[in-house]
Amino acid sequence: MNKLEIAVLPDPDGGVAEVARDAGAEVVGLDQAEALAWTTSATAEFPSALPDSIRWVQLPSAGVEQWFQAGIVDGARTWTSATGAYAAPVAEHALLLLLTGIRRMPECVRATTWSKAELMPAVGTLGGATVAIIGCGSIGRALIPSLRALGAQVIAVNRSGRTVPGALRTVAADDAAQVWSQADHVVVAAPATSDTQHLVGRDQIERMRPGAWLVNVARGSVVDTEALVEALDEGTIGGAALDVTDPEPLPDGHPLWTHPRAVVTPHVANPAVTLRRGFHERLAHNIGRYVRGETLIGTVDLTRGY
Repeated sequence: MNKLEIAVLPDPDGGVAEVARDAGAEVVGLDQAEALAWTTSATAEFPSALPDSIRWVQLPSAGVEQWFQAGIVDGARTWTSATGAYAAPVAEHALLLLLTGIRRMPECVRATTWSKAELMPAVGTLGGATVAIIGCGSIGRALIPSLRALGAQVIAVNRSGRTVPGALRTVAADDAAQVWSQADHVVVAAPATSDTQHLVGRDQIERMRPGAWLVNVARGSVVDTEALVEALDEGTIGGAALDVTDPEPLPDGHPLWTHPRAVVTPHVANPAVTLRRGFHERLAHNIGRYVRGETLIGTVDLTRGY
């Protein structure tokens, strides 16, 4: 069997090339390659034109909206994302954000005086709670076991309505209107596409329960920031814990930074150590699949945009 000839760019320390070689590929220049492993999310650095010989491109990011927006993804070759490769660390961060809100950590860390009497009635638990996961793909599936271990049950919402293991029930996105009022808390993990722009809008937020926390580990564009801030100001939901925002980066002075009902982390759900490891594992797996003629993991659907 011939080795796959793959270009690895950019790769200043040679680490990704080593992964490709260990997986059985031969690392060559772009003009000689059949495949390209692109290692950075910086779309501006991507080659303006790829040789016709490139039949497959492995991208490093789980979300691919920026590659579509930059006009890079085309139908001339197969494109694969790293979707699912970072599910575990992002699910871990989602759990952290949810517990931070439910356990009223923002008030605790900002307090300068003993406030047990005021806080105790508001402190909650995941035990006995119902958590809706909107866009229950790889991140949601990775999150469900942790939620169940802490006594919560899950309503999974996905595009197809196909049953998600571990969920109390699974609902198709088109039938999800009532889910917002049935869940104690909501985690958003849907991909960013034209169909999911402001998927969580004013109507959905208004349906949420008064003490519900909204966690977003997807993309900022999936949530209507203006509607969310209004709900936080009015106290109609418990709060929001966000690893992604719209706009992003969140500007200095934005009300979400200091809002007493909000927690913001700067898109760090997938730290550098797991980002590197997850991409390396995905690249190695897909090199093996490509050589064997198997379906690649994370193939980008040009119609759906992810």
